[in-house]
Amino acid sequence: MLLYERYRLAGHFFSSQFSELITKLEQLRNVPICDPIVQLSVETAALPLISWLSAQTIYPKIYWHGRDRNEDVAAIGSCKTFYFADQVDDNALAQIYQQQRNKTNHQDIRYYGGLAFDRTVECWPEFGRAHFILPRIELRRSGNHVRVLVNLNFENGEPEDEIQSALNAIAMVQKPRPLSPPNKLTLMGRSDLPNFARWKELVEQVTQANFINSTPKVVLSRHSQIDVDDNIDPWTVLACWQGRNPNSFQFGFQFSPERAFISCSPERLYLRRQQELFTEALAGTTVRGLNPEEDNVLAQALLDDIKNSHENQLVRKHIVDVLTPLSQYVGADEQPKIFKLNHIQHLHRAIRAQLKPGVSDFELLRALHPTPAVGGLPREAALNFIRQREGYARGWYAGACGYLNHHESEFSVAIRSALIEPRRINLFAGAGIVAGSDPEAEWQELENKLATVLSILIDF
Repeated sequence: MLLYERYRLAGHFFSSQFSELITKLEQLRNVPICDPIVQLSVETAALPLISWLSAQTIYPKIYWHGRDRNEDVAAIGSCKTFYFADQVDDNALAQIYQQQRNKTNHQDIRYYGGLAFDRTVECWPEFGRAHFILPRIELRRSGNHVRVLVNLNFENGEPEDEIQSALNAIAMVQKPRPLSPPNKLTLMGRSDLPNFARWKELVEQVTQANFINSTPKVVLSRHSQIDVDDNIDPWTVLACWQGRNPNSFQFGFQFSPERAFISCSPERLYLRRQQELFTEALAGTTVRGLNPEEDNVLAQALLDDIKNSHENQLVRKHIVDVLTPLSQYVGADEQPKIFKLNHIQHLHRAIRAQLKPGVSDFELLRALHPTPAVGGLPREAALNFIRQREGYARGWYAGACGYLNHHESEFSVAIRSALIEPRRINLFAGAGIVAGSDPEAEWQELENKLATVLSILIDF
C-alpha cells in the first residue's frame, strides 16, 4: 500500500500534508539533484507543537520558542549532525559551519543546537561540547500558521538512499496527543553541589580583597540533584514552565530517551538579522512582591541597590567592549530597566550593534559566550576559578542554545535549565559574586531561581 494511502486510512492528522510531501519526494527521484541541501515545505493547520513533539518516537527531538516572537519550532530526526565530544577550537567550528552554509542559498535552513558553558572540560554524554542538528522534519508555527518542512542532505551517498530515509521518517511520525498530566512527584532525595558550607567558603574566597581587586566578579553556581519516585516527561515540564514564564526563551534538546535538557531562560545571548545585532546585560536579581505595591517597592530597591547595579554595569561594559572591534556601531542603555519573571525580577540593559561586513556567528559566539552574567570578569580568571573550585561540570547549563541560519541566528543563555534523566531531575542556578556579596543571601537567590520549576515537579 502506498505510504500516503496508509496515512489517509489511519486518519492521520497530517494525511493531506504528508501526501503532498511524499509526492514531492517521489518527484525528486526523477530530476537531477543540484543543491547538496534541499528543503521541502507544505502548509498545515495550527496545533500545539510540544504535544506533537512529545508523541514522537524519532530522536533527536528539539523544541525552540523565541522570547519576543509568536513563533515556535518542533523538530525530529537528523539529516546532518555536528557533534564534538572532545575539545574543539572555535576557528574549526566556524570553518565547518561556513563550509556547510556555502552548500545552499536556501534562507530557511536552520541548524539547531548548543555549546557547553566551558568547552575545555568534559561535557555530558550525547550533548558534547558542541552539538548542532539539521533536523529531518520540522514544524514551524508563526501565529496561526504552521509549515511542515522536510530537509534532505545529498552531500554523501546515493540520492535514492536519502529520499528513502526521508520517506521512512515520515512513515514513523505519530499523531499528536495530549501531554501527560503534570502530576506532582514525591521527593525521594536531594543533594546540592556545592553544599552550603562549601558555598560559603567559595563566596568568602571570591570576596577577599586581594582576589576581588583582580577578579571583580565570579558567577558561582550549584547543581541540585532531585531524585523522585517516577519518570518525568520533559515536554510536560517544559510546557508547564512555559505557561508560568511566557516572556522567556523556551527550548529543549533530547538526543535519546535517556536524557533531555530543557530551559525556560530569560536571557538572550544575541539575535542577529543580517548585520544587525541585539543583545543585553541581564544581571542583578530580587524576588517578586505579593501585590503590585510590594512588587514596585522591590523593583525600585533593586534599581537603587549598589551591589546589583554594579554587577549589571560590569556585564554591560564587557559586552560593549567585546563587540566594539566587530562592529561599526555599538549602543547600550545607560540606565537599567526591570525585567519581570514569575518568581523573580532582574536588572536589564538592551545593547544594539551594527556588525562589520563578514563577521560570522562563531566570531560572535567566541566574543560573547560565556557572558559575565554566567561566568564573571575578567573572563579567563573567573572561568579558571570555576573550573578549579566549583566541583562539578556545568555541561550545557549556562551554555549557548539556539539556531544558525544565513539571514538570522538566535541564541539564548541556557540558565533556568534542567537535565532530566530517569527518575531524576538535575537543576542548576547561579549567582554573581561581587564585592559585598553575602553567602546566605546568594544561597537564597539560588533557591528563588529554582522555585518555579520545583513548584511544577514536587509534592512538598
